[in-house]
Amino acid sequence: MTENGQTDTRRHVVVIGAGAVGCASAIEALRQGLRVTVVEAAEPGGEQATSYGNAGWLSSHSVIPPALPGAWRKVPGWLVDPLGPLAVRWAYLPRALPWLLRYLASGWTEARVQATADALRTLLVDAPALHARLAAAAGVPELIEQRGLLHVYRSRAEFEGEALAWRVRQRTGVQWQEWEADELRRREPALDARYTLGIHVPEAGHCRQPGAYVAALARHAAVLGAGWHRARATGLRIEGGRLKAVQTDAGEIGADAAVIAAGAHSAPLAAAAGTCVPLESERGYHVMLQGAVAGPHTPTMAADGKLIVHAMRDGLRAAGQVEIAGLAAAPDWRRAEILRTHLIGMFPALAAQPAEALTVRRWLGHRPSLPDGLPCIGLSRASADVVLAFGHGHVGLGGSARTGQWVARLLAERRAWPVLAPFDPRRFGGG
Repeated sequence: MTENGQTDTRRHVVVIGAGAVGCASAIEALRQGLRVTVVEAAEPGGEQATSYGNAGWLSSHSVIPPALPGAWRKVPGWLVDPLGPLAVRWAYLPRALPWLLRYLASGWTEARVQATADALRTLLVDAPALHARLAAAAGVPELIEQRGLLHVYRSRAEFEGEALAWRVRQRTGVQWQEWEADELRRREPALDARYTLGIHVPEAGHCRQPGAYVAALARHAAVLGAGWHRARATGLRIEGGRLKAVQTDAGEIGADAAVIAAGAHSAPLAAAAGTCVPLESERGYHVMLQGAVAGPHTPTMAADGKLIVHAMRDGLRAAGQVEIAGLAAAPDWRRAEILRTHLIGMFPALAAQPAEALTVRRWLGHRPSLPDGLPCIGLSRASADVVLAFGHGHVGLGGSARTGQWVARLLAERRAWPVLAPFDPRRFGGG
């Protein structure tokens, strides 16, 4: 019912999940004139949310899938070294093995890597501009900046060791600038002298505080008219190919359409819509240093440590690590300590700070990842009323703005179009 007592005849969409993708989808659906209810049990942007601990990159050049040709040679190291940049816990290996085999196959050849990169580029190409507009509309324009992102290497040989990735990026249209040692020192004076080459990607942007940004998007959706249902979605009621309701632990919500954007918890809901997907958690860690006296001017990724360092509004954040251990395993905080060690090694002035001058915070989150490095964005098998929008892996924040636009169009048209073919949730086979 509307405020004046009349029946609201607008199509009612239930968005399951209030992360970056869910909030962007809710906003774009509202802009299309749909009635929206968001189902989320926790606080949007809170510490439990994957978006909260994001590295903050809006990296339009993050088009390389996790696995590259020859990755299979690294598998023994993943199993033997529990603290390596990518590790698989032995107890979880039997469950993870099918996913890992698909993961390796997805990057078996450069042609496969290029196909993935071309698809991801359509999702990410203008991410900074899209997020700048979203942030301005949500009243937090200061949280989005675009002054490029920086990759640093100890030598040109180390850079050339990643030649395939940069070659693939270049073919998608990514351009960059090379900063030799003197220029790198001038631009980043606090960076350790062992880094002698910087690759600066001017088109990329960053978010100064991802949790606060997602919380602002959630508030903006509410201002636009979204309803909020504090509950956990448990299933869907589909009859004759049409969605009738979203089931929650607090009862049913009648709905004409639904968007499954529940991140790493999306697979059971997708299965309820007839679409089985091999979704896995790539567990990621971060460490925050509050009170740090040194850090990068430009958000920086160090090739030797495989970590991203970013001066957030509330401290210096180092984020990275991939751990395959499922949703339920306890954190291994040694992985956060590795990030802290790398961070202090990158910026030597931090080592001279008294311990009492720094507040150290650690965090673990769950990147929702599919083995081919591409998210699911499309219609379910059971009903064209159900849109799937999850599995963004390492590009969830950056890709959320464009995903929201695509979700709104899917809701309106109830059919996909050619650019969405690589993201089709049905690409993994049986229902």
